[in-house]
Amino acid sequence: MKKIIIATRKSPLALAQTEMTAAHLRASLGVETELLKIVTTGDQQSAWSLEQKGGKGLFTSELEQALLRGEAGIAVHSTKDLPGEMPPGLAIAGYLPRADPHDVLVVREGVTVPKTIATGSPRRRMQIARLFPEVVFTEIRGNVDTRLKKIAEQGVADATILAAAGLARLGIAGWPGLEFRPVDFFRMVPAVGQGAVGIQCRTADVTFLAPVFDLATARAVGVERAFQNALGGGCHTAFGAFASGDLLHFYHEQTGVRIFPLAAADYADPVAMAARVLAALGLK
Repeated sequence: MKKIIIATRKSPLALAQTEMTAAHLRASLGVETELLKIVTTGDQQSAWSLEQKGGKGLFTSELEQALLRGEAGIAVHSTKDLPGEMPPGLAIAGYLPRADPHDVLVVREGVTVPKTIATGSPRRRMQIARLFPEVVFTEIRGNVDTRLKKIAEQGVADATILAAAGLARLGIAGWPGLEFRPVDFFRMVPAVGQGAVGIQCRTADVTFLAPVFDLATARAVGVERAFQNALGGGCHTAFGAFASGDLLHFYHEQTGVRIFPLAAADYADPVAMAARVLAALGLK
């Protein structure tokens, strides 16, 4: 490959992640890169509730179709947006090194205990409700800066919850009128693949591309996606998994937060590990 066309969403965060990927490919493979900017169904339907519409594939399908039609060589995704199942002919080539996977509670200054929190994620709602039992939830959509403005300037809620990785990639370390409070993994288990940028390609190109991406991130996300595949989780499911070192942090609406040891064998065979854990929890 002398030139790689990269399919990406048009959002500021998606473009930031794609520019990171393009720079990495130019440095590691010596190729030229070109961005193919695509508006997905999820972007077009900004008023939809992702929970009610299911959410699966809303931010990825159009990028995948560009790959299958040969219009792009790779597609760049926030891994947490990727459904567990790949369309036939496509695969994950690899991941950039994972950024901070924490969730961040973004609260208006002066608010100690938020009474209203804007988030459309069942995973975030059900976990944060354990910290603030009286809280009332409302939906929120839009790019990161739009959501911050809605909390700080429009007062649509006392708080919202965002991914630390997305904030960092956009260079947002703070916002006037808001406080950023990271939530630890024992209280808020991240979404599968949160903080990881996934690079998708046609199956035939995996061998060429895979060696230039981060193996540690691939191993961890592989464990997390094994649970996603087994459970069939989408945007409507209150479920999270985060693998790091010798620990797996796991959350499901039926079990709450659970922590399991991870060994080298679990990383080598994540499907068997996921099946064992889910059986022990009575989820399969």
